[in-house]
Amino acid sequence: MVYKDGDWTLYKREITWKSDGKKRTIYFFAKSTPKSGVPCDMPDGYIVGKNPKTGMRYLQKKDKKK
Repeated sequence: MVYKDGDWTLYKREITWKSDGKKRTIYFFAKSTPKSGVPCDMPDGYIVGKNPKTGMRYLQKKDKKK
Protein backbone atom coordinates (compact mmCIF):
# COMPACT_ATOMS: atom_id res chain seq x y z
CA MET A 1 0.00 0.00 0.00
CA VAL A 2 1.32 3.44 -0.93
CA TYR A 3 1.11 6.31 1.59
CA LYS A 4 -0.26 9.61 0.25
CA ASP A 5 -0.85 12.91 2.02
CA GLY A 6 -2.75 15.25 -0.29
CA ASP A 7 -0.71 15.59 -3.50
CA TRP A 8 2.41 14.18 -1.79
CA THR A 9 3.48 10.52 -2.16
CA LEU A 10 5.98 8.80 0.13
CA TYR A 11 8.96 7.18 -1.61
CA LYS A 12 11.96 5.20 -0.41
CA ARG A 13 15.42 4.69 -1.85
CA GLU A 14 18.37 2.60 -0.71
CA ILE A 15 21.68 4.44 -0.53
CA THR A 16 25.22 3.43 0.38
CA TRP A 17 27.19 5.69 2.73
CA LYS A 18 30.60 6.53 1.35
CA SER A 19 32.17 6.76 4.81
CA ASP A 20 31.42 3.21 5.97
CA GLY A 21 29.88 1.43 2.97
CA LYS A 22 26.67 0.57 4.87
CA LYS A 23 23.35 0.57 3.06
CA ARG A 24 20.48 2.58 4.47
CA THR A 25 16.95 3.34 3.37
CA ILE A 26 15.91 6.97 3.05
CA TYR A 27 12.29 8.13 2.86
CA PHE A 28 11.08 11.27 1.11
CA PHE A 29 7.90 12.88 -0.20
CA ALA A 30 7.41 14.06 -3.78
CA LYS A 31 4.51 15.51 -5.74
CA SER A 32 5.71 14.08 -9.06
CA THR A 33 7.58 10.88 -9.89
CA PRO A 34 11.25 11.20 -8.82
CA LYS A 35 14.21 9.98 -10.90
CA SER A 36 14.85 7.17 -8.40
CA GLY A 37 12.89 5.63 -5.57
CA VAL A 38 9.76 3.53 -5.27
CA PRO A 39 6.42 4.44 -3.67
CA CYS A 40 6.03 2.88 -0.23
CA ASP A 41 3.88 2.58 2.87
CA MET A 42 4.49 4.51 6.10
CA PRO A 43 7.36 2.94 8.10
CA ASP A 44 6.57 1.87 11.67
CA GLY A 45 7.34 4.38 14.40
CA TYR A 46 7.04 7.51 12.25
CA ILE A 47 4.47 10.27 11.73
CA VAL A 48 4.16 12.92 9.03
CA GLY A 49 5.13 16.50 9.78
CA LYS A 50 4.44 19.52 7.59
CA ASN A 51 6.59 22.61 7.16
CA PRO A 52 4.16 25.50 7.74
CA LYS A 53 5.95 27.89 5.36
CA THR A 54 6.55 25.59 2.37
CA GLY A 55 3.95 22.85 2.89
CA MET A 56 6.68 20.22 2.39
CA ARG A 57 6.02 16.93 4.18
CA TYR A 58 8.63 15.02 6.19
CA LEU A 59 8.82 12.01 8.51
CA GLN A 60 9.62 12.26 12.20
CA LYS A 61 9.85 9.62 14.91
CA LYS A 62 6.75 9.22 17.07
CA ASP A 63 8.67 9.06 20.34
CA LYS A 64 11.05 11.93 19.63
CA LYS A 65 12.79 12.80 22.90
CA LYS A 66 13.37 16.46 23.71
